Amino acid sequence: QVQLVESGGGLVQAGGSLRLSCVASGRTFSTYPMGWFRQAPGKERESVATISWSGGNTYYADSVKGRFTISRDNAKNTVYLQMTSLKPEDTAVYYCAATTRSTPTMTAVLYDYWGQGTQVTVSS
Repeated sequence: QVQLVESGGGLVQAGGSLRLSCVASGRTFSTYPMGWFRQAPGKERESVATISWSGGNTYYADSVKGRFTISRDNAKNTVYLQMTSLKPEDTAVYYCAATTRSTPTMTAVLYDYWGQGTQVTVSS
């Protein structure tokens, strides 16, 4: 069983930056690929970024490429999402998730564990 707790959300002006953190419980964290997802009001949950268990492979949604960076520190059981050049359309609840699959995936239904989410609001 893995429990995930996100933090770092908040209100920021367009063009600003935020760094989200997700701390995981459990000794198997380092074996799980991790992902960040987001859900805006009235919209479906969408994938933002995913990272392999080693951190050596990362994948991004086209909408955030070049602006967001996913990383992880397995010694701290933590995955990060550095967000820069934020836009109002980035406003959403951001969730981190862990999958027991061996490779990272951008498909939400393939993730087994989810955090409770953290709100990111970008004002224009």
